[in-house]
Amino acid sequence: MTHLTRAQARRRRFLAGAAGAALLSAVPALAPAPATAAPSFAPADTGARIVDQTWLDDRTFDVTIDTPSLAQRVKTRIIVPESWTPDAARTWPVVYAYHGGRDSYVSWTRSTDIERYAAPHDVMVVMPEAANGAYTDWYNDGEGGPPMWETFHTVEVLQLMERNFHAGTARAAMGISSGAGGAMTYAGRRPGIFRYIAASSGVMHTTMPGVPTMLVLTQALYTETEDATDVWGVPGVHDANWLAHDPWVLARNLRGVGLFVSSGRTGLPGPHDRPAPGEEESVQVQEVICGRTTESFLRRLGRLGIPVTSHVYEDGWHNWEAWRPEMDRYWAPMMRAIGA
Repeated sequence: MTHLTRAQARRRRFLAGAAGAALLSAVPALAPAPATAAPSFAPADTGARIVDQTWLDDRTFDVTIDTPSLAQRVKTRIIVPESWTPDAARTWPVVYAYHGGRDSYVSWTRSTDIERYAAPHDVMVVMPEAANGAYTDWYNDGEGGPPMWETFHTVEVLQLMERNFHAGTARAAMGISSGAGGAMTYAGRRPGIFRYIAASSGVMHTTMPGVPTMLVLTQALYTETEDATDVWGVPGVHDANWLAHDPWVLARNLRGVGLFVSSGRTGLPGPHDRPAPGEEESVQVQEVICGRTTESFLRRLGRLGIPVTSHVYEDGWHNWEAWRPEMDRYWAPMMRAIGA
């Protein structure tokens, strides 16, 4: 008897539930193998659709999404809990994990033990591609259109997960760097979408004096675009769009959401960093800016009377060495918030 791995068993059950699995049987030598119907995935309202699913292990798989919002195909990684089955009649709480700039959807599984954090809990973890898209629908001189990362993340990914993999509406989001700003901005722009936000080293006050210029320069350096002002518009000219995507401005919409915010202040190497000789006094300016905007954001929440758990530390570079320990501070409260 052939013993299936759990991943193989799940794939077979999925095919049976979604499209009817072809019966496996012995075939004569040289005869073609019987065709097996591909799973039929429900599309998002925009027409975005899953065109491929690849299991990596018994609890992790990748999907490829063809999305008009980005005018391309991108991937999303999903971790499912032990109790998950493709033909379930229930849904599961979900954490949407957003990566930083110059990274990809593999960021969290490559750089953290997120599988270990998730394992004891009845929770799904969804890690979508974000590229260097700045977690926004690009302004494009006021004309809009692709790339539309906010639409991809907050409409298409959510609908595809909920319609095809039993993701529930008890949602949390966590992010680092630009993903932190993205998570907080999404929560502010779409009240009720998330029950909990964990944001580490994000720009939390994007219209703070000097910050828009820094963001445009950053996009110019690291984003494949001929004009970095396509992202949010020209600072001082298209201020309405900048303000509409600023977590500091949107803070009043976060009432009732569980919040965790952390950042370093000095940009100097911290206790988890291993600077090379001569780098002991090196300052990462991006972490200094994250720290200042985070402190401004926290003061704003305080004036609004909105509760938040924060950890603003002195030294620590803008990297996973600083962000991984923060997971121990927010993971358990985040699980409680979504009932995992």
